[in-house]
Amino acid sequence: MQPILSSYTASITELKKSPSDLLKKAGDQAVAILNHNTPSAYLVPASTYEQLIEMLDEYMLSKEVSNRLSDDFTAIEVS
Repeated sequence: MQPILSSYTASITELKKSPSDLLKKAGDQAVAILNHNTPSAYLVPASTYEQLIEMLDEYMLSKEVSNRLSDDFTAIEVS
């Protein structure tokens, strides 16, 4: 069985009926959308999504910095 990674759940039918009510009830929490009691999607508030994207961007940038710092290179003096 697949774990549900949210405190709030709703069926696809409930989502179709009233998506704004689901968002209101959940507040700033994600809502697991279930299809036959299996999570098929997660509905996250825009602010949460923006934070996730920012964290992912920072992580990818830090990986790139680490890779470049570990590369062997020869410095070239410029005037």
